[in-house]
Amino acid sequence: MIGKEGASESVIRALRAEFGIRELVKLRFIGGKDERKEIALALAEKTGSELVRVIGNVAVFYKCAKEAERRLIELPS
Repeated sequence: MIGKEGASESVIRALRAEFGIRELVKLRFIGGKDERKEIALALAEKTGSELVRVIGNVAVFYKCAKEAERRLIELPS
């Protein structure tokens, strides 16, 4: 969940940790309605992930797993 702090260092660390476990991560926004897209783009940049979409209060991020055996999502060429 992303609160008033926005793309704080603790949120970035937590998102990076999640990408160590899974390729697709959803984050829920508590506030900052007007800044959601900008915050999500900043988080994607700082974590080396792709922002898939922001829908309402939820941002979806994707980062391909480094190990081939852990890759569960295949993107079309």
